Amino acid sequence: MEDSSPLVPALLTVIGVGTGVWMLRQSWGARDTRGRGWVLGGWLLIAASFIRPIWALGTARGAFIALALFSVAALAIVASGYSIKVARAARAARESLAPEPSDRATTKWRETLRWLLAGPIGMIAAMGVGIAYAALVPGEQQTRLVVGGMIVPVAWGACMAWTLADNRILRATAVLVGVAIASFTAAIVKGFA
Repeated sequence: MEDSSPLVPALLTVIGVGTGVWMLRQSWGARDTRGRGWVLGGWLLIAASFIRPIWALGTARGAFIALALFSVAALAIVASGYSIKVARAARAARESLAPEPSDRATTKWRETLRWLLAGPIGMIAAMGVGIAYAALVPGEQQTRLVVGGMIVPVAWGACMAWTLADNRILRATAVLVGVAIASFTAAIVKGFA
């Protein structure tokens, strides 16, 4: 593979992803079976837009460019549909816009499990994601370690926020334990080379 300019694959990625996201937006408005065609076409176009720069520029550089441009193109399409609506009178009458906390009475085991999920179990799952990133993603070892280490506190914060806001504790338990097992297993199988 020769060292080619990323301009053409980047432009094709932006056009492809932008069109794919636009097709997905069109599917939201379609009420009949036409919506399925929009969804299928949109996802196929987005997948092709990811594969093209990876094929043209290599796995590390192409994947990075595709992911960066995907978010930019998707944000542009979503922001193009932004509209400002007048607030309803009922909303102004409320004192707070924050959602009400769960009315369910808490028990000791629920509080303990919620604390464990937000603390050590969430930390273990976040560490697993960071270690799996460092082990599985292509690139220089130092870069993978730094980025994997920076993922851990962000992922841990997301785990804490999710488990403390979600009323379904068993779902959070299953997801966090599953993520921890899957990420550590993937990192162990691949190894750090």
